[in-house]
Amino acid sequence: MSAACGDGDGQDKGADAAGPVTSAIPATTPGAPGGTAATAAPRTSTAVLDVEPKDGARGVAPTALRVSVSHGKLTAVDVTDKDGKPVQGSITPDGTGWKPAAALAPGTAYTVNAQATDADGLVAAATSAFTTALPGKQVSTNDNIADGQTYGVGMIVKVDFSTKVVNKDAVAKAITFETDNGTEVKGHWFGDNRIDFRPAEPWKPNTKVTIHYRLKNVEVAPGVWGDIDKNEPFTIGRSQVSTADAATHQLTIVRDGKSTTVPATLGDDEHPSWGGTMVIMSKEPVTHMNSQTVGMGNEYDIPAAPHAMRLTTSGTYLHGNYWYKGDPFGKANTSHGCVSLKDVEGGSDTSPAGSFFNSSLIGDVVTVVNTKEKTVAPDNGLGGWNLPWANW
Repeated sequence: MSAACGDGDGQDKGADAAGPVTSAIPATTPGAPGGTAATAAPRTSTAVLDVEPKDGARGVAPTALRVSVSHGKLTAVDVTDKDGKPVQGSITPDGTGWKPAAALAPGTAYTVNAQATDADGLVAAATSAFTTALPGKQVSTNDNIADGQTYGVGMIVKVDFSTKVVNKDAVAKAITFETDNGTEVKGHWFGDNRIDFRPAEPWKPNTKVTIHYRLKNVEVAPGVWGDIDKNEPFTIGRSQVSTADAATHQLTIVRDGKSTTVPATLGDDEHPSWGGTMVIMSKEPVTHMNSQTVGMGNEYDIPAAPHAMRLTTSGTYLHGNYWYKGDPFGKANTSHGCVSLKDVEGGSDTSPAGSFFNSSLIGDVVTVVNTKEKTVAPDNGLGGWNLPWANW
């Protein structure tokens, strides 16, 4: 937004970015007594306002907005976008500067109206209108949540970025969680492209959660901006926590306080199952299991393993098994690291594996105990429950 007064020669002397439009609001004295209409010369404020970016500027960096004053104190700074939405910000304690609370949105028009007073209380004002630059590059953000879905009490929200994140604090602050029962949720970075979120303890059943993404105004790395502003609701369902015991060859399922036990077989001595707490990442009615995909050569190739529930990125599943001979379930550990329950070829809803599959949710907890293998890494699948809250 710009303003101009005639200078007598009729020539246009404007510029693309001519600086903020400033004005001083004059102070006058009333007419002199005795019928004289004398008026004192207007007094102008000595406060000098400076708004960056300058009026009319285009292609402005979203982090460039600043307002300052010399010979005075700021009294008001109002910044709005083209839709009239206000930009939050604050005046510095000494009253001489103002900056926004966060970076502006890329490719957006903004208007600034600022006022300041000098030592005599005289007011100066400045306006500036500018447009921020379109993002040169945007990151792609993806998480493991589907709108409106229901998850188990162990669900960890995993957010992946297509580009290395440099400004991690800014990104983490732009992803917030709202719950209907006050559950606190914190994020933890695994490397430069992934942040996981969870509460201190497994979720309380029936918790309603909304993720608020406000990434569009965030510069995730130099020249790279966030891509989404959205709200993503989901719900935590009933409680189900299962424990697979490599010593007893049993899977104990505790659902809403009621316990049942199912015979199982876990990893053998040569291929022990990971220990620790894992979370069901996905449910696959049928999956192709091939040992070459996990670096085991040609040891097995199962084209259609039924009722498969993935527990780790590295390839651990809890699945149905119909090919083992001698009925090892509840008697011996014979797998290559997975937790297996009895099933039939093609899968049966009434088999132990089918029953468990149909009653399980993504986000349900599966803990493996008494195994010879070490605890699964916190970033292997949704293994974050193995990292103490103090370190999260």
